[in-house]
Amino acid sequence: MFPLKMRSVAYRPLRLGIALVLPITLLSACASAQPPSGQEEADANPVLAEQSSTLLAQNTQSSPSAKPSGSGLQDHASFDAWLAAFKRDAAAQGISQQALSALDDVRYLERVVELDSYQPEFVRPIWEYLDSAVSSTRVTNGRDKLAQHRQTAARMEERYGVPAEVIVAIWGIESNYGGNFGDFSALDAFATLAYDGRRSDFARGELLAALRIIDSGDIAAQDMVGSWAGAMGHTQFIPSSFEAYAKDGDGDGRRDIWGSIPDVMASTANYLARANWQPDQPWGVEVTLPEGYDYAQTERLSSAEWAAQGVRAANGGGLPALDSAAVIVPAGAQGPAFMVGQNFRSILRYNNATSYALAVATLSDAIAGREGVQQGWPRDQQPLTRDDVRELQQGLNALGYSVGGADGILGPNTRNGLRAFQRDQGMVPDGFATQAVLERIKQR
Repeated sequence: MFPLKMRSVAYRPLRLGIALVLPITLLSACASAQPPSGQEEADANPVLAEQSSTLLAQNTQSSPSAKPSGSGLQDHASFDAWLAAFKRDAAAQGISQQALSALDDVRYLERVVELDSYQPEFVRPIWEYLDSAVSSTRVTNGRDKLAQHRQTAARMEERYGVPAEVIVAIWGIESNYGGNFGDFSALDAFATLAYDGRRSDFARGELLAALRIIDSGDIAAQDMVGSWAGAMGHTQFIPSSFEAYAKDGDGDGRRDIWGSIPDVMASTANYLARANWQPDQPWGVEVTLPEGYDYAQTERLSSAEWAAQGVRAANGGGLPALDSAAVIVPAGAQGPAFMVGQNFRSILRYNNATSYALAVATLSDAIAGREGVQQGWPRDQQPLTRDDVRELQQGLNALGYSVGGADGILGPNTRNGLRAFQRDQGMVPDGFATQAVLERIKQR
């Protein structure tokens, strides 16, 4: 199936000399490197800057008037009727007729529905994601962007307390420094998702927010572009997060995350500041763990308490002073370990995936000239397919390790059940799913 023909989108020249690379493939959902599926953390709040993997995980209930999800029908009359009803509702909620006129050319895009329903066959290993997200090219380009906009970044760091390299790192991960933030109309994307029905209530709210942004004069409708999922601009805000966190960084009276780098940096820094960023703390540190370490620990402890257990900084220095830190092993006991604090959790608020937060953290370190990850990743491990994960979940459930539904996603319930199984089998209970542990479960 192919999408309906999209209208051309006009782009304003970006200020401050930033060039937008076009054309952008329609398969690009938003950031140039997406987190692997199944890495979502349970204790962080839902993301406001959407990545496609996060949108796929959402399950907002559909409204009664929406077209049944996944029907594949291109029913123009039905979509037009839905849109007319939506306009009436929007007008009743105070949206101006001028803003509503932006919906006159809105199209239903079947390609958006296809991408929204897509599930990759393999659970992508975190090291493959980091290879792309924190590549040498991205590090070099990040340093160049920081040098190019150093005064702006320094001003935002002073205003919001977020380091310049962290602001630039999020910019790099989200849109490859503006080279790839998508060319879908946000109005088309959210109208399609609202009509389609799988997450219609969510998308309907975002469509209303987009119209309020147009009403405010921050951006013209034809320039409100981004990913198929509706994430917009250089740092991929959805409309509701734009309303809540976008800032006017250049003083022109508008919040423009598409064309103004001061606005982009101010908005990003403000988002993290509002997510409780601690100016005097690092995101965390790579650590080594003592022999016999209990991988089932999930609590947050102080640096001193972790040190008392034998946790040490991998670089041989002291642990940073953190009052509430967790130890994470995103690739199990065979991979690197990290002690992470509040600022890591603040990054998770931007996108609720451990892999994403680690990418931002390590990219910011690299841009600033700090050392990277020292311990090697277990690259010899073969990734599990979604069917493999479902089989693992079914096996754990059958053995009495309740992990919930077999959905093919390695979420916290699955990892907890897997740790319990590993412990009972005399294995290292790190909760890391491998082909070997799947075979052990199948044998049982």
